[in-house]
Amino acid sequence: MFIFLMVVQAIVASLLVCVILMQKSEGGGLGTGGSPTGFMSARGAADFLTRSTAILATIFVVLSIALAGLAVKTIGSRDLDTSLERVAPVQKAPADPLANPAPAAGPLPAATPAQ
Repeated sequence: MFIFLMVVQAIVASLLVCVILMQKSEGGGLGTGGSPTGFMSARGAADFLTRSTAILATIFVVLSIALAGLAVKTIGSRDLDTSLERVAPVQKAPADPLANPAPAAGPLPAATPAQ
């Protein structure tokens, strides 16, 4: 189901990009001219592309929410992967770092007298 919805979302996204790119930046639609009335006039094309954009955008958002829900439902029930703990055990820090201070690396250098 997840793969099917991903394919549908990819198709919707590509259609959305095509519909948006067909519109003029002024909102004129295809702008091919023709009669001022009718379905494929400049005004009719703009209305059609605007409606198509709104419908495709709504479908895209709904599919995105559905895919996110499916992903959480699928992945949310898994346990954490503890395979790395067997390879390199984690060293835990002491509860109180001042209770067991680390030994000094060596003697401190002697101070040089001021001249």
